[in-house]
Amino acid sequence: MKIIVTVKQVPDTTGKVAVNPDGTLNRASMQAITNPDDLNAVEAALALKDELDCKVVVFSMGPPPAEGMLRELIAMGVDEAVLISGREFGGSDTYATSQIIAAAIDTYGIDEDDIIFSGRQAIDGDTAQVGPQIAEKLHLPQVTYAGEIKKEGNALYINRILEDGYMVVKVQTPCLITCIKELNTPRYMSVQGIEECFDKPVKIMDYQALKDHPLIDPTTIGLKGSPTNIYKSFTPPVKGAGMMIEGTAKEASGKLASIMAAKHMI
Repeated sequence: MKIIVTVKQVPDTTGKVAVNPDGTLNRASMQAITNPDDLNAVEAALALKDELDCKVVVFSMGPPPAEGMLRELIAMGVDEAVLISGREFGGSDTYATSQIIAAAIDTYGIDEDDIIFSGRQAIDGDTAQVGPQIAEKLHLPQVTYAGEIKKEGNALYINRILEDGYMVVKVQTPCLITCIKELNTPRYMSVQGIEECFDKPVKIMDYQALKDHPLIDPTTIGLKGSPTNIYKSFTPPVKGAGMMIEGTAKEASGKLASIMAAKHMI
């Protein structure tokens, strides 16, 4: 049994978001981090590894510098890392990205008892589309928004968190699960892991390694093969400071009414 985790290196959007004159993100001027939801997926895989002594393999599509992120994940306890990288893949939207990652995972190999974990969504796109699209292209059952995961035999019991409650879903392996931040708290890199993370090779899958796969078609990957593209990105205006009104409910409502009257809102 092995657990495959898809991860993405994204710009840190918690700080100032840099935008190019053409409206696209200026990624070079922003710090790169591991997508937060993907870290929850990694932790879910490592927790099952601690319980079942299975292998954890991470896949990421990105430029060569993303290898540093993969080394950090190895230091957390990941066993193998695969970097899908090639100029032919540049500019891919969610559709094209899922094509490429699905081809890479299929080339690596999926067994009957394997599991794929993905983060719910990436903070730079917020589409939540790549994980489910990978499952569709690999013809695997999928469960999204996992807030709790339990494994019994070849089945997983997923507590799926919804806006108005939760749903418990049973799914057979192989399958794909998308993880939310409420699922767990990602662990830190260990000292031993940091010392040993450069002893393990990061496997590179480029266009030449994947070009013969049925999912890899020059017309459906990269910028030219992407049916959608980003028209414009921008930093939203900063909201004004809020105001706290203290006192009892009666006192607070009176103060609020006075403030709104002064602003001619009532």
